[in-house]
This record gives sequence, structure tokens and C-alpha cells, in this order.
Amino acid sequence: MRYLHTMIRVGDLERSVDFYTRVLGFSEVKRSDYPDGKFTLVFLRAPGDPEGGPMLELTYNWGVDHYDHGTGYGHVAYQVESMEEVAKRLEAAGVGFSWGPGKTPDGRTTMAFVDDPDGYKIELLEYR
Repeated sequence: MRYLHTMIRVGDLERSVDFYTRVLGFSEVKRSDYPDGKFTLVFLRAPGDPEGGPMLELTYNWGVDHYDHGTGYGHVAYQVESMEEVAKRLEAAGVGFSWGPGKTPDGRTTMAFVDDPDGYKIELLEYR
């Protein structure tokens, strides 16, 4: 068994793709429109992940601009090389951390959270 992707539904596809690619440095791997089902899928790869590795799938259901997250969703997490560099990219894009940076509960790792345009939580972890 191999982990493939995490899917989240987004209300404005281009705004979300811009956030993940321009702000966080992801690359767009594949985009597919499904006119019969009235949805578009965009698969993104995080910087540093290998080709064929796990991806983030953005699903845009045509005409739906908002989703309630419910209480079951927590966050997706990504390792970053430098929290300082991420902070600079976020600031340049007019985005800030929603929490942190600070230390993980065990005190050994720097962590922070940022919210994507739809309010999904992204945990960033800097291992040194």
C-alpha cells in the first residue's frame, strides 16, 4: 500500500492554485475538467517531494464557492527547510501565520500553521 494524495474541496480554484504554487512553492502536476460531472481536479506536488510521491488534490465543484469544514478535519502537514524563508514568502504574498512559529509540544521542532484561502489548516514543521 502506498499513500497517494489528500483531497480538499475549494471554492475558488485559481485563488487556491495561486496560493499553493506562488505562495507555498507547490507545482501543478495535472489539471482535468469533467464537464459531465461539473468539476475540475488539480493535483499539486509540494516542493521537495519526488515525482510519483504523494500529492494534494484540489477539487472545484463548478458553481460552489464555499464549504463548511466540519469538526473532523484537522490539517495537512509539510516539512520545510527554513521557517524563516517560508515567513518571507508568506509576508511577500500578504499572508501571515495563523499560529506560530513556535515549538512542538516536545520542544524539539519549530512549527507553525498557515490557513489556505478556504481556511484549511496547513502545519509546517522545520526539522534541524
